[in-house]
Amino acid sequence: MIDYATLKKALKGTEMPCALLLVDSFQQNVKQIAANSKQKHIRVASKSIRSISVLKDIFQSSSTFRGIMSYSGSEAIYLADHGFDDLLIAYPIWNETILHNIAERVKSGKTLTVMIDSVAHIDRLEAIAKKAKSTFLVCIDIDLSSSYPGLHFGVHRSPIKTVEHAIAIVNRINDSRYLQLDGVMGYEAQIAGVTDNDPKQKMKNQAIRFLKKTSSKELTKKRHNVIAAIKSKGIPLRFVNGGGTGSLHQTALDEHVTEVTVGSGFYNPHLFDYYQAFQLKPALVYAIEITRIPARHIYTCSGGGYIASGAMGYDRLPKVFLPEGAHLTTHEGAGEVQTPIVYKGDIPLEHGDPIILRHSKAGELCEHFQYLHLVKNGRIVRRYTTYRGDQQCFL
Repeated sequence: MIDYATLKKALKGTEMPCALLLVDSFQQNVKQIAANSKQKHIRVASKSIRSISVLKDIFQSSSTFRGIMSYSGSEAIYLADHGFDDLLIAYPIWNETILHNIAERVKSGKTLTVMIDSVAHIDRLEAIAKKAKSTFLVCIDIDLSSSYPGLHFGVHRSPIKTVEHAIAIVNRINDSRYLQLDGVMGYEAQIAGVTDNDPKQKMKNQAIRFLKKTSSKELTKKRHNVIAAIKSKGIPLRFVNGGGTGSLHQTALDEHVTEVTVGSGFYNPHLFDYYQAFQLKPALVYAIEITRIPARHIYTCSGGGYIASGAMGYDRLPKVFLPEGAHLTTHEGAGEVQTPIVYKGDIPLEHGDPIILRHSKAGELCEHFQYLHLVKNGRIVRRYTTYRGDQQCFL
């Protein structure tokens, strides 16, 4: 594990705030994820990466990584135009211009698959494909959340909740001149995205593990039934996609799943620290600079307020990584223009010294920085542009 003194030395002369990719940790994460794939292909979630150079490094590391799960139509087009292929767009698109541009690229031979979950989506795609004299590759998104009395365990995502509903959508696709069913996706968010080993919430951990175990049996059965029903109609599927970083160990064992999506695990933000089934290394961090020392043990830094999306809570705040023992204040948290840090440890801190933090999520940090500074062997060896550095903004 890299230490504070090493990063402080590496950052000398570098303008802060800045983002740092810890190369050794990143490469270890990549290897561990590939090793845990159980020989299934892993589709890389670009939302969690947001850097073309990092994506290239992942794909060059192993043939296990194949295809990208994109988070917007414009992003998928951008990646396709930069040499990537086999792009599954994880969320439905309604914008006519974007859909037309996707149809044009499919016509030219690119594999860009759009997500649907309703007849309204089908009607929209058919109208645009007819105009473009093209076709759409489509993937149906089936809901794998679980419902218990007073509790929805999962995300509010797709309205396709039963086998009958899924087959009705499949039949409609199969009858279309303009659509081709390419795959099926079922994202078990309640397994992949919910921690179950937080030392501060031992009782909650037990409850979540129980819910995960129960939900896993239910969603596995539903996914099997949907795939079996589609195959019984003689309709081929290029892929069946499932999982996420938090469920890789489990989803990769499902015989009906042909590929598992992973994204956050490559950078391993702090929301992924507390899973019982796996441990990865912090690989993407950021540095802010001490510019004030207003009181004993208080070190106020410039910038730092990079808050994660999702339900508001303390876990959406960044977390101090180094020096060990430092933490945010209770009342101010992380601010847009300044962030006070509490530190009572043995390392002497002065004006100009860095404080190293981790974001709560993975790719969202890249929206705040043009570059990722790659740190290896105690020094910054190069830098990669983020989407922002490439002057791109997709959401």
